[in-house]
Amino acid sequence: MEKFKESMYKLIVETSTNLPNDVRRAILRAKQIENAGTTAALSLGTITKNISMADTNVSPICQDTGMPTFEIKVPVGANQIEMKKAIKEAIAEATKNGKLRPNSVDSLTGENSGNNLGGGTPIIHFEQWEKDEIDARLILKGGGCENKNIQYSLPAEIEGLGRAGRDLDGIRKCILHSVYQAQGQGCSAGFIGVGIGGDRITSYSLAKEQLFRSAEDVNPNEELQKLEDYVMEHANNLGIGTMGFGGEATLLGCKIGTLNRLPASFFVSVAYNCWAFRRLGVTLDGNTGEIKEWLYKDGEEIKFADDEVAAATEVKSTSREVVLQAPITEEQIRELKVGDVVIINGDLHTGRDAIHHHLMDHDAPIDLNGQVIYHCGPVMLKDEAGEWHVKAAGPTTSIREEPYQGDVMKKFGIRAVIGKGGMGPKTLKALEEHGGVYLNAIGGAAQYYADCIKKVEGVDLLEFGIPEAMWHLKVEGFAAIVTMDSHGNSLHADVDKSSFEKLSELKDKVF
Repeated sequence: MEKFKESMYKLIVETSTNLPNDVRRAILRAKQIENAGTTAALSLGTITKNISMADTNVSPICQDTGMPTFEIKVPVGANQIEMKKAIKEAIAEATKNGKLRPNSVDSLTGENSGNNLGGGTPIIHFEQWEKDEIDARLILKGGGCENKNIQYSLPAEIEGLGRAGRDLDGIRKCILHSVYQAQGQGCSAGFIGVGIGGDRITSYSLAKEQLFRSAEDVNPNEELQKLEDYVMEHANNLGIGTMGFGGEATLLGCKIGTLNRLPASFFVSVAYNCWAFRRLGVTLDGNTGEIKEWLYKDGEEIKFADDEVAAATEVKSTSREVVLQAPITEEQIRELKVGDVVIINGDLHTGRDAIHHHLMDHDAPIDLNGQVIYHCGPVMLKDEAGEWHVKAAGPTTSIREEPYQGDVMKKFGIRAVIGKGGMGPKTLKALEEHGGVYLNAIGGAAQYYADCIKKVEGVDLLEFGIPEAMWHLKVEGFAAIVTMDSHGNSLHADVDKSSFEKLSELKDKVF
């Protein structure tokens, strides 16, 4: 069992830090079709740089190391109780070593367990089979993409597409809508798994199971293969693009499976996964627990070299670059326009869900006037001298802060907010009234942004847990794109509108 635990630890670390080959090839194809000099090309350049840095640093690709979900096939007679204990020990060890962010939170108290263990975490599914070896697969699915999962009950009226019946064409409409509603909040370009049939629970489970398929396999069901191809073609014509900035690459993979259902029920469930598609597997010796073979590492291996981020420099020909350092004035903010690239130097302060909720009714632990808030829950490690170090620090999905953001900015004089996926009309109105700006960083690029953080100045409200605490950081060369300005302009609203119009053009029956 000790060898099995060691193998599970290796699987966890490799899944968190090293994207599988099929995902890398899909990202490379997306990069090749994107228009040079656009913000989408900039995003893909940053993404490929981040993948390379995660390889080198053996550190998390994305700071949100997600919900660990294991699918394990074992020989008859295997001791699943002891195997589950070993997996939990490996999870706790990987968390302690900074390979996973502590993500397990009590649903009632909000208390973080600190080791990724707790009721329901990690998720471990066992299945017996007649082989002597063990097949263990792991997916780390972050909260940003998990929140864009969606389930439909047919028949239904689908926004922009009209009535969806209990047939293949109704399923088509559900899948296309699922891609549209995700926009850039799930860190597009992404992958989707689709589950058709079952009950509410098994339909969702089937959708997630599809994500364990290779991005390049062929569906044995000819009708479903045809539908997968159709979705890939037309979803990428919606113009949502990488990070929701607009562009050619919106979807990198679509896999569909079916279950029988009750006559009264017809569920279509979609599990959305971001570009940082962290899914790997191993086959193990059934007697020793040692790794025999790695899964998802077949085919051409893609290594993204430094020249793969050339798009990041090309964007400068079409975008204005502005350097800012806190405290930032209202006059500086009013000069910014959607599309500008902003380089932040100096102070940066993290703030996620718990911080925003806290600030509504309490004073801030520091003076935030003219400061920048970063929607980020970093992976942090403390050294023997008691100094904190940032191991991963990409942005989290900002829309969760929509109820608070405008009020918090006005209350404390905050001038800029950094996150991903954009925010809604309440925040946009506050930016215009107050003189603020929303900056979109590249979702999942946790190593790229961690490299910009030169020092951890301190931390407040650590009782909320490492991801939710307010970290005070010194940064240099921290780049993000203005997507909501102080003049009422929102790139996110524009892309949503244009992609909805393109979605509506797909209303007519195809299947």
